[in-house]
Amino acid sequence: MADHVQSLARGLAVIRAFSAAEPELTLSQVARATGLSRAAARRFLITLTDLGYVRNDGRLFALTPRVLELGYAYLSSLSLPEVADPHLERLAAGVHESASVAVLDGEDVVYVARVATTRIMRMSISIGTRFPAYCTSMGRVLLAALPPERLDAYLRGAELRRLTSRTIVLPAALRAELDQVRGQGWAMVDQELEEGLRSIAAPIRDRSGSTVAAVNVSTHASRTSMQAARRDLLPPLLATAARIEADLVSLSTARA
Repeated sequence: MADHVQSLARGLAVIRAFSAAEPELTLSQVARATGLSRAAARRFLITLTDLGYVRNDGRLFALTPRVLELGYAYLSSLSLPEVADPHLERLAAGVHESASVAVLDGEDVVYVARVATTRIMRMSISIGTRFPAYCTSMGRVLLAALPPERLDAYLRGAELRRLTSRTIVLPAALRAELDQVRGQGWAMVDQELEEGLRSIAAPIRDRSGSTVAAVNVSTHASRTSMQAARRDLLPPLLATAARIEADLVSLSTARA
């Protein structure tokens, strides 16, 4: 594309190379993660360090809190987290489990609101955390709502990796699961992202009926069976999704 600024794309790729699992990286690791040469990766890291987005102790590089500025404009203009937060508080308090809201970004879900009660994953979750959509309950809700052509493109191109022994990795099996999610209006994922993690999610729709986000409740498999999750977690989850939708519609109507 003539208007594509390759240097900007590469600079953003360097930033995305860092994660909660790998908050500190060497120059060689950044080059390997981004596909850049060591010389190119070094230039980008030095530039980002000069701008205050990266720090370096002589060997390891890491992001600084200044990178939060890059997402501030989006988050500050996004009404969804502000609307969802009190409903998540109420849901989490009622079911005594963590509750979250996420949106779809490419092949991932990105957390935009969360109320945590207990930590049940090895990796901590915060605003901005990303997980593959195919093996998460919120991701399946969001994928199930995609137009057919976009879902077809996703299933053709997504890398479906086996994260646990239960992870669905066959495109045909995932499509069948998404068909079921679309039909029933909610999704449950049993230990596909991480062993012991069970979650259930429902869509959040805007005034036009389009799914714009998903809300979920996550629990540990040792304390909540699949049957108990459907019986005890699904009804309050669906009620919470409906309340968030109602608030979003009221907000958009007031702004119109």
